[in-house]
Amino acid sequence: MTLTRKDFPADFIFGAATAAYQIEGMAAGGCGPSHWDSFAATPGNVVGAQDGAVACDHYHRWPADLDLMAGAGLDAYRFSTSWVRVMPDGKTVNPAGLAFYDKLVDGMLARGLQPFQTLYHWDLPSALADKGGWANRDTAQHFADYAEAITRVIGDRVASIATLNEPWCVAWLSHFLGIHAPGLRDIRAASRAMHHTLVAHGMAVERLRQMNTKAPLGIVLNFEHADPASNSPADIAAAARQDAIYNRWFIEAITRQSYPDLALEGMAPHLPANWQDDMPLIGQKLDWLGVNYYTRTLQKGLEGAPWPATETVAGPLPKTDMGWEIFPQGLSGFLTRMARDYVGDLPIFVTENGMAHDDSVVDGAVHDDARTAYLTAHLNATRDAIAAGANVKGYFYWSLLDNYEWAQGYAKRFGMVHVDYATQKRTPKDSFHALAALAQSPRG
Repeated sequence: MTLTRKDFPADFIFGAATAAYQIEGMAAGGCGPSHWDSFAATPGNVVGAQDGAVACDHYHRWPADLDLMAGAGLDAYRFSTSWVRVMPDGKTVNPAGLAFYDKLVDGMLARGLQPFQTLYHWDLPSALADKGGWANRDTAQHFADYAEAITRVIGDRVASIATLNEPWCVAWLSHFLGIHAPGLRDIRAASRAMHHTLVAHGMAVERLRQMNTKAPLGIVLNFEHADPASNSPADIAAAARQDAIYNRWFIEAITRQSYPDLALEGMAPHLPANWQDDMPLIGQKLDWLGVNYYTRTLQKGLEGAPWPATETVAGPLPKTDMGWEIFPQGLSGFLTRMARDYVGDLPIFVTENGMAHDDSVVDGAVHDDARTAYLTAHLNATRDAIAAGANVKGYFYWSLLDNYEWAQGYAKRFGMVHVDYATQKRTPKDSFHALAALAQSPRG
């Protein structure tokens, strides 16, 4: 990698990201069960029926993991706090859970790492899943209570707070496509989850502002470039519907207090009564926006099929180990689009970007040239967006560690650091050393 800090603004932040369920080991520390535990225990949902009980054992190994980031010269660590660790039943505080995050944040600060907290990265307490989960509006109120409980302990020291990570995955991927927990294929549940996650965001922002929380408040949304598979009117319309559901639903609710008409065509009959009354709560001012970006898709229209009548078809570009096309210009496109159409000069962070690669340790090293090339291309795309006027303030690589990759179990490796799950040995990959060289270079 030839990039240095001088290629970015002097205050630009470089960091790495993880999520609690994917790395901590949820069998430790008094966690309650989450809907991911039961989803994984159901045959056919997760590769090998694997779960997050041990994962990367970060719960016990966090000092060494923080040392890796600090030693690399990274500025910040994007982590999530686990609802089931803080409140095992979704409502009752677990002092051991609060204590863990208290010392974890102190550990970051002691190493010069800015703590970027995410409140929810998909680990819904089973007790709330039993009552309908995100299809039940009450979950949003319980989420605000959880946000208050953890913020009273660490909110004075974190550099920022994100309410939700990728609500499209929480709602659509999980309730309409059935790929993630709870594994539903139900348009009514999906539509309600698409709305209630935003209500939860709004309630949490309102609660934390009432507490005079000093940390800047934001949300992390995922975006996926959607192109038509051909120039046919059906494919062009399919790409527009996909863009409305995936890319426009959440950002337009927050910044415009409205949902896209193309998405409402299918979801409006299934939304809660009087959903419009929630839009002022949802549309409260953000302090920053997180953009997660990985790939693009090609959309084919399915004439005569039920709404949304779209199908993703394989594209011609090189792909990651997830089968996702490598399309870095999509990142610059979304960063500039967010600034131009939605948030203006609001600070934007690339909160996730990375690739799965079939890595292995050879003679004590991991040579992942493809990942280094991916990282370089997407950092250049970030530079392009900054040059075009987007107020991009930082970039977090996903992920620091190989980890539990949800429905893929432990079969896919996104980390800059290789994890041998049998021994928990960490081996920094070449991509880690490349990012470290950038982070340790002189600032502009």
